[in-house]
Amino acid sequence: MSGQNLTLFGRVAIAAKFLTMEQLNDALREQARDGRQLGDILIEKGYLTAEQLERLVEMQRSVLDKVRAKRAAEQAPEGIAPLEGIERTSTPDAVDATGAPEEATEDEPAFGVDTDPDLENRINLATVSLDTLLRRAVEAGASDLHLHSGSAVKLRAKGQFFDHGTPLVEPDQGERLALEAMSPEERAVFHEKGELDLCYTLSGVGRFRTNVYRQLRGTDAVFRVIPPKPPSLEELGLPSTLARFTTYHQGMLLVTGPTSCGKSATLAALVNLINEERPEHILTIEDPIEYLHPSKRCLVNQRSVNRHTRSFARALRAALREDPDVIVIGELRDRETISLALTAAETGHFVLATLHTNSAVRTINRIVGAFPPDQQEQVRTMLSESLRAVISQRLLPKADGSGLALALEVMVGTLAVGNMIRENKTIQIRSLLQTGAEQGMVLLDNSLAALVRNGIVDREEALRHVEDAKAIPA
Repeated sequence: MSGQNLTLFGRVAIAAKFLTMEQLNDALREQARDGRQLGDILIEKGYLTAEQLERLVEMQRSVLDKVRAKRAAEQAPEGIAPLEGIERTSTPDAVDATGAPEEATEDEPAFGVDTDPDLENRINLATVSLDTLLRRAVEAGASDLHLHSGSAVKLRAKGQFFDHGTPLVEPDQGERLALEAMSPEERAVFHEKGELDLCYTLSGVGRFRTNVYRQLRGTDAVFRVIPPKPPSLEELGLPSTLARFTTYHQGMLLVTGPTSCGKSATLAALVNLINEERPEHILTIEDPIEYLHPSKRCLVNQRSVNRHTRSFARALRAALREDPDVIVIGELRDRETISLALTAAETGHFVLATLHTNSAVRTINRIVGAFPPDQQEQVRTMLSESLRAVISQRLLPKADGSGLALALEVMVGTLAVGNMIRENKTIQIRSLLQTGAEQGMVLLDNSLAALVRNGIVDREEALRHVEDAKAIPA
């Protein structure tokens, strides 16, 4: 590890010859394993005395004071917002060696600003907190922040992928930043399994659905921006007619589509409508919890898999004894979860869930196909009676590059659709979607064709998602 990979405290300690690189590496590895304060570890190992530690902390603060003075006299680098007023949440690595909180994040150097002329390799990611990167991502209008070892930090905004304006992330930098998002318990799980899903909260900014994993070059993390409050259908560009699906008191409503198509946001908007309109009990089971739903007219309880319960299936079995009216399932991942969801929908609960399928017909086939052949007839019967609607969606880049456009497929669980499911004639459901506009049905191909006709989406882009290319106008 070179000097540019160290925390500010570590670089000060090495520059002042209080520590060697090997000693600091050893202490940092132990801190990553057990989450203790770095200063305690350094004293315990005999690398520093208490007096030396206190002196180093003062030196670190002196460096930060110089940064503050310099930043007051200079503008931040072009294209990078000033780092002012940033609050940080509790993260074990965001403290100095004594365990006291560091100065506010505004004291951290912006990218490209020197910290102290006496230190080597002053400009690097080791002096910038995860909170700073995430705040800047939100200010840039990003939907995702990518932290990959061996690459500059990346953002995704309006469907486009671009650099965040940082140096390359070195392996130990990537791990340090990723660990800032974790509690000590989550760190232990990550060190054991090499991957972890969690949700990280940054006060005043929002929540971030996070996946951290190890790969060939080091530790990587992807942060999906979750706004502080659930969106409305209008904010998502969804038709207001979808609100009628929240009036059911029993059955199943599914929101489907590929990764990063906005399923979670659509589900949150529908749950929020129920929360505002009905005095009922909503129970959500998610991995991890994304949108926070404060109780409004409803009483809302949210459970996170691996934190509040061991699995979706275990939480669903328990849910049937917890008197919910509405059960929200973050994802139907396996046969057991699907089976329990169908049972809940049949026994008087309204179940909302997401599924990674590309159309209404594939959604039905996926659910039925999750079961062995000798059970599929029974599953088709259960599904035909409980399925209220399937909303399948895509997000496509707009032709003018200004953002993303929504394409939608809507299948309503009419009597005719139920008969098709029960009789294993799902191939014919497409024709019902084509002709069922009066019942609120929409075929994805027709939605894509309308986007092309109106000049919102390029024809070539629409052809990547359509099932029948003839539906797209030339």
